[in-house]
Amino acid sequence: MTTAVPIPAVSARALRKSYGAIEAVAGVDVTVQPGDVYGYLGPNGAGKTTSLRMMLGLIQPTSGQVRLFGRDPVLDPVAALEGVAGFVEDPAFYPYLSGRANLELLAALDGGGGERIDEVLDVVELRGRAGDRVRGYSHGMRQRLGLAAALLRRPRLLVLDEPTTGLDPAGIRDMRAQVRRLAAEGITVLLSSHLMGEVEALCNRVAILAAGRVRYEGGLAEVLARSNSRHRLETTDPARALELCRAADGVHDVHADGAAVVFSADRDAVAALTLWLAQAGIGIHVLAPTGGLEELFFDLTDREAT
Repeated sequence: MTTAVPIPAVSARALRKSYGAIEAVAGVDVTVQPGDVYGYLGPNGAGKTTSLRMMLGLIQPTSGQVRLFGRDPVLDPVAALEGVAGFVEDPAFYPYLSGRANLELLAALDGGGGERIDEVLDVVELRGRAGDRVRGYSHGMRQRLGLAAALLRRPRLLVLDEPTTGLDPAGIRDMRAQVRRLAAEGITVLLSSHLMGEVEALCNRVAILAAGRVRYEGGLAEVLARSNSRHRLETTDPARALELCRAADGVHDVHADGAAVVFSADRDAVAALTLWLAQAGIGIHVLAPTGGLEELFFDLTDREAT
């Protein structure tokens, strides 16, 4: 008995977009599987927003193809965008209307009766302010209203472009909690961000863009596993710490990096090393894992900039 291969929620192949001599997107290949919380990382100007617009059929690619659940958003936008929602850049609303009135208008344009408005307002914790005009909303409230508007469609795929930009710490916490809750309900999420901590906190797979191209795509666990055994140590006696690290059982690939010592070791070996350093009278300023997503990100993006 063969198992059916799921149709990707998003499949982009050799996606390019040029504006005259400017190549905003130079070759994007992305596969988002159903159930993924997919982090779309890149520095400002990497082509994230432009490629997202092409994926949603908002602009036509110069070349390449996109499929949403197997359908082409350029040739068949109505069918392709069924079950797809979200926002690219800041969500836009009529500022002179209330939050509820904006949602009622969007529901009517989408062919619905607005029976889910109270439900989605509760999800994003805006029901108490639903009667206020949007012009009086904070940035975080407008972001949450944008999420509520997306949820009206009961999406299978939710596309969020920098949803925490401009939010205060409480707003960031709340938005991340909303994304986790939706992912737990089985909604596929494509999350564009330049914040690596946000991607590490929410995503299971990741793509890193640089200069309009995808430079890495893969599981986040695979990236993080690279850093599990690598550590950076800063102490009160760097020379003596280097000697002890080289002599310690289970500690490998030891070398000096300025005043720090970098090495590989598993958790038990690291714990034993800290005790040995303390017994030798050496104080520890910093002992932290290195590598992972941040190192990969800067390696790929810095390399592209040089």
